[in-house]
Amino acid sequence: MHPPVVSIVVVNWNGLVYLKGCLATLTDQAFRDFEIIVVDNGSDDGSVEFIRGRYPQVVVLENKTNRGFAAANNQGIGIARGRYIAVLNNDAEVDKDWLKNLVRRADSSSSDVGMWTCKILSMDDHITIDSVGGLLISSCGIAKGRGRSEKDRGQYDGDEEVFIPSGCAAMYRREMLDKVGLFDEDFFAYCEDTDLGLRARLAGWKTQSVPDAIVYHHYSGTTGRYTPVKAYLVERNHIWVALKNFPIPMLINLPENTIWRYILQIYALTVKKGAGGRYTEDFSKASLFYTLIRAWWSILKGMAGMLRKRREIQRKRVVSRREVAGWFREYGLKVSDIVFKE
Repeated sequence: MHPPVVSIVVVNWNGLVYLKGCLATLTDQAFRDFEIIVVDNGSDDGSVEFIRGRYPQVVVLENKTNRGFAAANNQGIGIARGRYIAVLNNDAEVDKDWLKNLVRRADSSSSDVGMWTCKILSMDDHITIDSVGGLLISSCGIAKGRGRSEKDRGQYDGDEEVFIPSGCAAMYRREMLDKVGLFDEDFFAYCEDTDLGLRARLAGWKTQSVPDAIVYHHYSGTTGRYTPVKAYLVERNHIWVALKNFPIPMLINLPENTIWRYILQIYALTVKKGAGGRYTEDFSKASLFYTLIRAWWSILKGMAGMLRKRREIQRKRVVSRREVAGWFREYGLKVSDIVFKE
């Protein structure tokens, strides 16, 4: 039996309410040469029983505990047989031609393209953008979806090179993953897609937008939009992204950029703007401060390990520092966009 063209990896953690729609749209794809691998992170909501009872063709890897988004994706990729690896959040549903359009574009791409992005729209209204063409990045290492919260008018529908994919819905060339590595499991969840994308770009791989590969997403449906756990992981992991991947001149400026972001965030909290403002609708400012302290303690504890990984990444780097600086000019976000926009 020949291996499938695409292996689709879906990580699940107590996401049965979303998983039903996700798997229904995956099994209804116009393109048929694929396999589905669901990696379950210790769910206790009947997810595994549902999959095995309703979708016996789906391969299920069952963890006893929640190993995190990064590690679970790596488990799925580890047994995947396709030459392309698609990752999809369990709280996402896909258009019938999603996979057909991704494979069509991938098969026609040059050999240095290793990543393909989707048009990800809000599940709530189907016209609000989650991201189209992947992620943009700030000088702090925090990434955000391209066009996020804008109304989709086709403004990002060009067939073009873009920066890096969002791990919500993306496709990777297996050959690329074999060379640059998989998701960093130390991240657990959040920013691991930014890290992988940057590592691949530094190694010379490119990203192509596929805007007719359409996905509908419940934003942070599984983990919650504004929680202490998410705030902790994002705050820790984006610094690790920078430590591993940023050129030295950008690392030197990182403390200054981070302090400026905190100043803006304090103001945003007072006027209840952005993610910080939304966070304090449900949790106290003291909780947010404690979360930041925890994150920085973890950053410092993990710094030596991240710097060891940095040496390996920089050893594989084939692009110049000037080219990297050009990415941040072309695909960069202002710190104020990170703070004041959700």
